[in-house]
Amino acid sequence: MMRTHSLLTVLLWSCVFYVIHMTPSQKRTNKHSHSERITGLSENDGKTLHRTKRGWMWNQFFLLEEYTGPDTQYVGKLHTDQDKGDGNLKYILTGDGAGSLFIIDENTGDIHAAKKLDREEKSLYVLRAKAIDRKTGRQVEPESEFIIKIHDINDNEPKFTKDMYTASIPEMSGVGTSVIQVTATDADDENYGNSAKVVYSILQGQPYFSVDPETGIIRTALPDMSRENREQYQVVIQAKDMGGQMGGLSGTTTVNITLTDVNDNPPRFPQSTYQFSSPESAPPGTPLGRIKANDPDVGENAEIEYSISNGDGSDMFDIVTDKDTQEGIITVKKPLDFENKVLYTLRVEATNTHPDPRFLQLGPFKDTALVKISVEDTDEPPVFGRPWYLIEVDEDTKEGSIIGHVVAQDPDTAKNAIKYSVDRHTDLDRIFNIYSGNGSLFISKPLDREETPWHNITVIATEINNPKQSSQIPVFIRILDINDHAPEFANYYETFVCENAKAGQVNIKLTKPLFFLSCTKNMS
Repeated sequence: MMRTHSLLTVLLWSCVFYVIHMTPSQKRTNKHSHSERITGLSENDGKTLHRTKRGWMWNQFFLLEEYTGPDTQYVGKLHTDQDKGDGNLKYILTGDGAGSLFIIDENTGDIHAAKKLDREEKSLYVLRAKAIDRKTGRQVEPESEFIIKIHDINDNEPKFTKDMYTASIPEMSGVGTSVIQVTATDADDENYGNSAKVVYSILQGQPYFSVDPETGIIRTALPDMSRENREQYQVVIQAKDMGGQMGGLSGTTTVNITLTDVNDNPPRFPQSTYQFSSPESAPPGTPLGRIKANDPDVGENAEIEYSISNGDGSDMFDIVTDKDTQEGIITVKKPLDFENKVLYTLRVEATNTHPDPRFLQLGPFKDTALVKISVEDTDEPPVFGRPWYLIEVDEDTKEGSIIGHVVAQDPDTAKNAIKYSVDRHTDLDRIFNIYSGNGSLFISKPLDREETPWHNITVIATEINNPKQSSQIPVFIRILDINDHAPEFANYYETFVCENAKAGQVNIKLTKPLFFLSCTKNMS
């Protein structure tokens, strides 16, 4: 209905314009005309007037586009003053659309439009007219050119350059911040009426956004728009011609607007205290658990660094940041001892790594939480009082004699009983043995320093209730020498003495295997 009303309005005004232009003014050709004196008085000075004999006579023709009437649309009339009305002249039309779009009555010179025309397809047509004497076949007027202009009606709605636009803007932007500009064009004649004058309005998206009616620039209309509350907006913009007046044609487009994130939220722990436990046997680097501070921001604005600010366990535990999950992983830093300390307390801090100075007034971009870690007792193996033992024993010590003691204890609070044994892989001859109840070492076989001056054995301490829990310790046994051997010559010696040897005469030295015989001849 709106489009029909608009079309009728334009038709009415166009017809009025057509009548005005067709009625009062007739265009005359100046070529091939001659003067004809006529007598008359001027109203002003009474001078003699000269009348020029008219040749071609027509208006500049105007034709309304998209005509849908029952009859062909009348364009206008070609006429020459050489036409006496006796049918002797024949009018011929050539040029743009002659014979197809425009039909001329060769007897009267009346021109009609044979088809509906579209100004947006072609806005004017240049044609040529001839007037031929039927009898002689000669032109009574020179061929002349004229124009048929197509008058616009509002038959084109505004069209946006895109069916859908996408745009983004940082959250918390101020009111009036420019988001995007949309543009619509109208194919109608912008120089004729308001058919192509476009006005923009917003159909969907208020009160969050507004649009400039002339430029199509979309701007924010509300302050402090938060991405965390709403991230996506769909705005529908209308472009209406006729300056936005009633009866104008319109087109729409959709603008999808996304609020991008800014760091306007500090990290916050969901709870004030966390509880974890660790076996005392956990080696350094063992992860005990994870904590996470929530940050509704995204990307680098949600990146968090965790640290231990204070607490009695700050030297025993550490915390590292998982860059993928933004969690804090608590790990063991030093060996734990249940018998020494069973509970540690840490204060953990979570801090944004990329704070935005614009929002620092909202408060510190960090948060703290208390972490309590309890140490669990584990069944530990027996512990010897020394790292090794050295025992010295005389080589003539009798079998069954106790030569030393080793001592081990269960470090657990249960203080389980311990039994001792000798690792037979280190004492294949079974020279030594140990009392399983008290760790006393004794000799099972004779010792001989000259044969083996050192014995290195291993003693094992094992929990009676849990044989899997055991420890080993080296025992070095040194065999001490005693005077248990008479001197022996290294070689067999044999010598001879002369019969005349005197008392005190040296016959042989026993330091060497050689001997010397000294005989002195008796001269008496």
